[in-house]
Amino acid sequence: MDLSIYFDPIEIESLDFFGNNEHPQKILNQIWFTRKGEVISFENMQLALIGVPESRNSAQNEGAAYAPDEIRREFYKLFCWNKPVNIIDLGNLKVGKTVGDTYEILAEVLSFLIENKIIPIILGGSNDLLFSNYMAYARLEHVVNIVSVDACFDLGNENIPINSNAFLNKIILKQPNYLLNYANIGYQSYMNSPDSIDLMEQLFFETYRVGSIRKDMEEVEPIVRNAEICAIDLSSVRRGDAPGNPNASSNGFYGEEICRVAMFAGVSDKLSSFGIYEYNPTLDYNNQTSQLIAHIIWYFIEGFNNRIGDTTFKDKSLYIKHSVAVSNHIEDLVFYCSKKSGRWWMVVPITNKKTEIVQKYYLPCSVKDYELACADVISERWWKAFHKLNR
Repeated sequence: MDLSIYFDPIEIESLDFFGNNEHPQKILNQIWFTRKGEVISFENMQLALIGVPESRNSAQNEGAAYAPDEIRREFYKLFCWNKPVNIIDLGNLKVGKTVGDTYEILAEVLSFLIENKIIPIILGGSNDLLFSNYMAYARLEHVVNIVSVDACFDLGNENIPINSNAFLNKIILKQPNYLLNYANIGYQSYMNSPDSIDLMEQLFFETYRVGSIRKDMEEVEPIVRNAEICAIDLSSVRRGDAPGNPNASSNGFYGEEICRVAMFAGVSDKLSSFGIYEYNPTLDYNNQTSQLIAHIIWYFIEGFNNRIGDTTFKDKSLYIKHSVAVSNHIEDLVFYCSKKSGRWWMVVPITNKKTEIVQKYYLPCSVKDYELACADVISERWWKAFHKLNR
């Protein structure tokens, strides 16, 4: 498949770099760029940068369409990683005549990359592009878990046209449906209606308030370890650290915290697409937000370079098994701890209602879930997964 017909290649000279960028270890000099009129080669490629200058369905943030090149300008100034990584910059997607056309084009591009084990890094654009990211997996008939780092749930309803604040409902209702789980990291209660918070509970989706996550950032790791998609809406970052977003509030993640979230996403063996949305350069101050996004991408790739490869469970000798008896629970809760990484999983049984055959689902967790079981408490993470998988 020749993807070049869908992209406008980046002209490096147009980015107007300042300072010395001749150093061979700058990212600018370590990346592959496409050229106009040439068929794109993906041989040995691991990651692909995709600019998507689309914000026609944004919620009062149309300036997000100008984000991709501003992000590149700061990202390519940085130094590369200790471990080599093969990255190609595909350029900016040619947006469609309608936003729906853009969704279709982007989904086709992403499905090709995902199928070929190349992780796309999407530089949005508005947050509704996450709908297109989901549709890429639907094209592949691939069941998907989504992690959204966002101050809001962006639910909407069936009577509201899709936009950057109303698209999750479209994913939930889309048939056939390939969404297994949705997890929100960093929501702010006063920016979401009580009804929407209740609905997320009824759907057994995972929701984590920004305050609870900030108390223990290590809890982010098992959440993103279970996801194929990770999407960051800059509204999740406090305005003081990311002024280039009209929906940011005084509260949210600090810059170093959102970079840590990105690193956890990168190190997840399962995660196969990553996107950053809602950056508006016209609102930025002294390139502060574009610099932060450049750091977010840098940390995501740093995490990717440190993937461990211990999520297959093909060789059980690589794990330490723990069985814990819990009151009023017929069978022991079973946990596995990786000898390679020290990461934890817990087993959630799935019963086929027709055959009564029980299968095992290995749910990423933390040592806290194991400690709760030892204290005769089943964690909320286990219960939500159990109810969702056995509906």
